[in-house]
Amino acid sequence: QVHLVESGGGSVQAGGSLRLSCAASEDTPILYYMGWFRQAPGKERQGIAVINKYGLITFDDSVKGRFTISRDAAKNTMTLHMNSLEPEDTGTYYCAATESFSGVSLASWLAQAVRPAYWGQGTQVTVSS
Repeated sequence: QVHLVESGGGSVQAGGSLRLSCAASEDTPILYYMGWFRQAPGKERQGIAVINKYGLITFDDSVKGRFTISRDAAKNTMTLHMNSLEPEDTGTYYCAATESFSGVSLASWLAQAVRPAYWGQGTQVTVSS
């Protein structure tokens, strides 16, 4: 069983920055997809960024140009740098991953065409205006 643990998050004013990290449990095979989803109050969970084990990246349009994502594939760790945060970025952020190639593009994985296999417990991000 793969466990994903998020860290980071917190509260910040609009325009500020935060960093989220995600680490998979030890002895986890290299995960093909690792990404971030967020869920705002009263809304469905939305994929915002994904990076595959080769370093290819896709962002949702809502965060493109403001967020960056990186990972250490060998260690199964991933970082999301969030800049120019807006109140609309408020929500619970979840790390997610899938071990093997699912036959879908990064964008489709982000859209949950194939539901990620593993999820973290989530970390709260609050952006005040």
